[in-house]
Amino acid sequence: MREDQEYQGVETGPIRPPSEAASLYVRVSRNCPWNRCRFCPVYKGQRFSRRPLEHVLRDIDVVAHAQSLAVRRRTVFLQDANALGVPYEDLLQILLHLKKRLPWVERITSYARSQSILRLSAEQLAELKAAGLGRIHVGFESGSDEVLAFMQKGATKEMHVEAGLRVKQAGIELSAYYMPGLGGRRLLRENAIETADLMRQVVPDYLRLRTLAIPDRVPLAEDVAEGRFEKAGDMETAQEILLFLEHVGDIPCELMSDHTVNLFQDLNGNLATNRETMVSEVRRFLALEPESQRTYMVGRRLGVFMGLGDMEVPHLRAHAEAECRRLGVTAENAAALTDELVKRFV
Repeated sequence: MREDQEYQGVETGPIRPPSEAASLYVRVSRNCPWNRCRFCPVYKGQRFSRRPLEHVLRDIDVVAHAQSLAVRRRTVFLQDANALGVPYEDLLQILLHLKKRLPWVERITSYARSQSILRLSAEQLAELKAAGLGRIHVGFESGSDEVLAFMQKGATKEMHVEAGLRVKQAGIELSAYYMPGLGGRRLLRENAIETADLMRQVVPDYLRLRTLAIPDRVPLAEDVAEGRFEKAGDMETAQEILLFLEHVGDIPCELMSDHTVNLFQDLNGNLATNRETMVSEVRRFLALEPESQRTYMVGRRLGVFMGLGDMEVPHLRAHAEAECRRLGVTAENAAALTDELVKRFV
């Protein structure tokens, strides 16, 4: 839906990838055109609309003037949830105007849904690349058709494969997302193995982990309450990540655990050269004594630890152990407690 209203000034949307924290934000649409994913809290209750092209171009003119007077940002992120969902000709004009008004920009990035990518031909994607679109973030989340259907993702594994390959064939960098835990306890193994197969077929440039968290305001919380979905705890999610790493193979792809919801935020590296190191790290956690596992899980969720290596820093470990005592952490309540802690970040 498009809103034809008076220009209200430069707009900024609510989210962006952590890797775009320093980017200039250009809002081309508001909210999410799909907005049915059962796990996503971001746009629920918000109506989707496309901003008029002339408003977006005016935003660019305003920020171009401001940038010329201040520090110039070298990257641009197109908001909101699905910039490729705007009409192709509009998007092309936006990119060309950005290039004209901000010639120092080195990369333009956006979110996109697989469905929206597949509406564009290979030639159109190549034209967007030539106009400056250098990277697309796509939330694959899972390679399991059963998981994708239950979560109402609006895509299948086959669609994800085709969309991912189309982006790469156009010469655009692909940043793909995998959500450990999205299959719950029942489909833990399938979520790991099918997603690994998806990534082997596509070979994204970047693979970002976004562990499932379930705040009370998402539809999935109702599924949990009514017994339709059983959430995997941190221990089970670690087992899923290990399965994924064991099956994905040595593909030339940068794995990035760049979000605070992840149990191992330092699990980063190229899968072609560092996969075994990452496998060893997860195995090391799973081999810890139960009390040490609980200390790490609580310390990680409180921001004391970034990764397992921080457990070896005496004052950090002492801090985490003190927090466990303060919170009364036990084998029986650790999973529920860490679930509550992680909700703060979504």
